[in-house]
Amino acid sequence: MQYRRLGRAGLQVSELSLGSWVTYHNQVDTNSAKEMLAAAMDAGVNFFDNAEAYALGRSEQVMGDAIKALNWPRLNYIVSTKFFWGLSRGPHSANRKDTLNRKYLMQAIDGSLQRMGLDFIDLVYCHRPDPNTPIEETVWAMSDMITRGKALYWGTSEWSAAEIRAAWEIADKHHLHKPVMEQPQYNLFHRKRVEQEYAPLYDDIGLGLTTWSPLASGLLTGKYANGIPEKSRATLKGMDFLVPGLTDQAKNQAVGKFQKIAASLDCSVAQLAIAWAAKNPRVSTVILGASSFSQFEHNMRALEVLPKLTADVMAALDLISTPLAQ
Repeated sequence: MQYRRLGRAGLQVSELSLGSWVTYHNQVDTNSAKEMLAAAMDAGVNFFDNAEAYALGRSEQVMGDAIKALNWPRLNYIVSTKFFWGLSRGPHSANRKDTLNRKYLMQAIDGSLQRMGLDFIDLVYCHRPDPNTPIEETVWAMSDMITRGKALYWGTSEWSAAEIRAAWEIADKHHLHKPVMEQPQYNLFHRKRVEQEYAPLYDDIGLGLTTWSPLASGLLTGKYANGIPEKSRATLKGMDFLVPGLTDQAKNQAVGKFQKIAASLDCSVAQLAIAWAAKNPRVSTVILGASSFSQFEHNMRALEVLPKLTADVMAALDLISTPLAQ
């Protein structure tokens, strides 16, 4: 396992990390989470990603309980959470809409700390941009979160380059804690934001990336070539929005071509796709998801594929993916 700086921050994260979206609580209980977290740490993973909205807070609870049971030294691991959609909003709530206002953010961090059983969260993200709250208010609230010792670094997820730059400039102007990282989707079919839109930010403000969905929600495993298999992610409650993308004929044909390249490298197409995302030097870490221990072990072997991604292999992958990439 190699470690990369989180943008210009001093913090170093493992090039592969483990996330909990969809899986924790829904498919992975505390005992299974403990097993995978322990194996991940043994493999050199030091970053574990979460969010308040995952399983309506229960994902944070599962991860927190598993970490407590493992009794790791706090210096040895990095955890994250993300805020935007919120929990327990009633009809008379002051935050009836998805938001990043100060009232919500100040309460959200306390809730996450309680569920995870921690004194502080290492990385906190604004999970989506909020057009209804001034960016200044959000920046001040996130900076205050760090000043109060409840978080160490803050960043964004799926914000535009213009929004990230605006937040950074406000923080810079007022000598506040600046956003350090962005968490965008990045895979062979979703490339333009990371490779084009954010390009000026890497050198201008030192933006780091903790990317998600390297397998395009499972499309890049090849298992959706003949439709939606039983017990797959797309069959879970609330995940039906993934079906059109997973059954896209042109993309599934492209996956078939990726499989031929993977076979020539003696790996699976999933391992190839993960290694491809990690190959980008602008990516601080690639977040993996796994619903079983065997799947986790399989995906971690992408590290063995990284050295095989020569210029010729990367060019062949580009030729297939670029026409279909967003």
